[in-house]
Amino acid sequence: MDFDTPLAEAWIRAIAAAVEKEHARLTELDSAIGDGDHGSNLRRGFAAALAALDGLHPDGPGAVLTRTGTTLISKVGGASGPLYGKAFRAIGAALPGPTAPAAVAEALSAGLDAVRLLGKAEPGDKTIVDAWTPAVAAFRAAAAGGADLPAAAATAADAAEQGARDTIPLQARKGRASYLGERSTGHQDPGATSTALLFRTLADVTTT
Repeated sequence: MDFDTPLAEAWIRAIAAAVEKEHARLTELDSAIGDGDHGSNLRRGFAAALAALDGLHPDGPGAVLTRTGTTLISKVGGASGPLYGKAFRAIGAALPGPTAPAAVAEALSAGLDAVRLLGKAEPGDKTIVDAWTPAVAAFRAAAAGGADLPAAAATAADAAEQGARDTIPLQARKGRASYLGERSTGHQDPGATSTALLFRTLADVTTT
């Protein structure tokens, strides 16, 4: 299985559905250590992304993801819009046509690079990066070992979810949560949690 245009569209639709289902939980997590708008912002952004795909006749998976990223940047407030928007634009730029797992791994890595460049975050800072980094590493290792796309995506999703859970004891060093100092410990990072949703939905759509 290659990552092609229908799969890219299915992924965005699955993310939108997952965010719709989980937006209250994301908002609850963000209310503890942030502005309390992460869930509502992503809900609005991916609803807009779905609307942007209607009538689009993409010439490859990259066009789908690039349009999604551009829409998120323009429609989502807070930090999540620019971060996820830049990530999807970077992934899209790396996936002009149907692509095998090893190249998908590099595209997801490009998305991580975009997040790190914009947010200036490193692993351990209690951010999106804490879920995205292990997910990319797991995806790349699985692909290098000959795993097909569903298997690589499932491995990455597991790693992202563990990465999100691993943010609970961390003290935030970036973003609004960093203003809380030690009070930011004991809470799962909302951005890492939504990143885990992205990777889980990718795993789901590759197996349906």
